[in-house]
Amino acid sequence: MQFNNSEMENERPTPPFPARKIPKPGLEKDLEPRPQYEGLEYRGSGKLEGKVALITGGDSGIGRAVAVHYAKEGADVAIVHLPEEQDDAEETLQAVRALGRGAISIPGDVGDPEFCRQAVKSTVKTWGHLDILVNNAARQKHIENIEDLDEKEFEHTFRTNIFGYFYMAKAAIPELPEGGCIINCGSITGLEGSAALLDYSATKGAIHAFTKSLAKNLVKRKIRVNCVAPGPVWTPLNPAELKPEATAHFGESTPYGRPAQPEEIAPAFVFFASSIDSSYITGEVLSLLGGDTTAG
Repeated sequence: MQFNNSEMENERPTPPFPARKIPKPGLEKDLEPRPQYEGLEYRGSGKLEGKVALITGGDSGIGRAVAVHYAKEGADVAIVHLPEEQDDAEETLQAVRALGRGAISIPGDVGDPEFCRQAVKSTVKTWGHLDILVNNAARQKHIENIEDLDEKEFEHTFRTNIFGYFYMAKAAIPELPEGGCIINCGSITGLEGSAALLDYSATKGAIHAFTKSLAKNLVKRKIRVNCVAPGPVWTPLNPAELKPEATAHFGESTPYGRPAQPEEIAPAFVFFASSIDSSYITGEVLSLLGGDTTAG
């Protein structure tokens, strides 16, 4: 079965991209060029054999790529997403199942603590256990001036991006065994700030601090907590709300001259999920910036 990717594994789309805006909340099926998520050159080695992972925002973007790479390493995967993202979720499920692993989708809002508890319960009911939580769901909105950012928008971003991480972690921790792990998705904006992403950047900075604090809190329980903080990544998140001309040049300012593809970020999530690779690592924020060395 074939899924979208470049014809050559080492081809990476480079700006300028089509100057167009896709409808919110941003579906991967509407994005051109399509993000590369399969990791065609990636060869699994059973690092996550028998594990179960719950991935928020697993329908598209980084979350989809992580789901596929975890499946390549032998894990079964539950993905959480908004109900309106079901079409993207179906493609992710198909990709995971094509690799011989189990997959379920759980539609809902991570800003609702009861939904988070139910998502964990559904995952454990399906496979009997939970080993890995990936907090990845996020929302953002670019603004030019702080006066343009209203209180409801600010609160909504925090409820999704950091409250949701807390709710999912609190629900998952009682189920995680010794050797289990939580992996959060941060951002370069949480390390350097962003004039146009005031609320988003603030939540990402909070995620980095939450990662380090939770790692200290859980170290005696032998549950590791780490964070991946990418630079610009070609996902539906930005083209759904940037101006078309900004989308056309997205990621162009990196030393690589392009945004990362999701499949280039996913192996970092494998590294943190695998006790073979990272059993002695907790509380770290790993930045993946395409050659930029100023963050961190």
